[in-house]
Amino acid sequence: MGLGILLVDVLSPLLEFISTFLPGEFFPYYFSAPYLQRPLLAAVMVTVVAGILGCYLLIQHLALMGDGLAHVAFGGVAVGIVLGATSPLSYALVFSVTAAVLIHEMQSREMLTGDASIAIFLTGMLALGLVILRLGGGALTTDIESYLFGNLNLIDEESLDLIALICLVSLVVLGFIRQGLLACAVDPVAARVQGLPVRNIGLLFSVTTAAVVVVMVQVVGTLLVTALLVTPAATGQLLGRSFRQCMLWTQAFGFSSVILGLYLSAEYDTGSGSMIALVAAVIFAIVAISQVVIRSFIQSDDNIN
Repeated sequence: MGLGILLVDVLSPLLEFISTFLPGEFFPYYFSAPYLQRPLLAAVMVTVVAGILGCYLLIQHLALMGDGLAHVAFGGVAVGIVLGATSPLSYALVFSVTAAVLIHEMQSREMLTGDASIAIFLTGMLALGLVILRLGGGALTTDIESYLFGNLNLIDEESLDLIALICLVSLVVLGFIRQGLLACAVDPVAARVQGLPVRNIGLLFSVTTAAVVVVMVQVVGTLLVTALLVTPAATGQLLGRSFRQCMLWTQAFGFSSVILGLYLSAEYDTGSGSMIALVAAVIFAIVAISQVVIRSFIQSDDNIN
């Protein structure tokens, strides 16, 4: 029994209890049906880790990092599918981690800027995946479409175990390097002067991000990874007055996006990944517009006085 299945067994009674209070005709099944509890727990675990990573990525102006690694992961998935692998995500993990290391090294050695190296890997590996699928006689099957746009309902026990393991290891790693990582993200020069291993911390963070992005591909899809990795963190930055507050707001917005997105996708029969991404974007728009309106009223009152 893997870690993911163990979590389902432990939390199943609680989820079944919660389902009795939930609205909707189909949404409560995510809490009561065992085969739908897997995608629910997977989405929640990925959202928690993605929110933490997103806050650090925004500080470093690397918002496109997740999107680039997601496209690299799709290239690995395509290779795995053509080779007949039982778990294409294992190929995606190798591809993404390798790309993350190369991107970090090119940036640290000042060979290319972060955005330029990300863009090269993004387009190159996505193109590789499409070419491999064509040469291998593949087509846009349901499995491939789920990796592009995300389909939580297709998460099986093996995938859930992988997601749980990667999320747990990522949380441990991020907890271990959190202070040094924040110092490096805010001012890498000052961190280097203080004797922090800036290069090693950055490399470890890049590898962790790559691993989490791979499991995010099954939740929201290659094309929508930014929805959970960046959008809730960007919304949290609008309200947070400190990094801690930003982190807390990010978790709240990420969790809300997943739960509301699952509810709407279940009740209106839409794609889970696309609906989660849409809800996250709508929440960001509401918060941003609200702040503009409130500030305009405050400024108007100040001018009147």
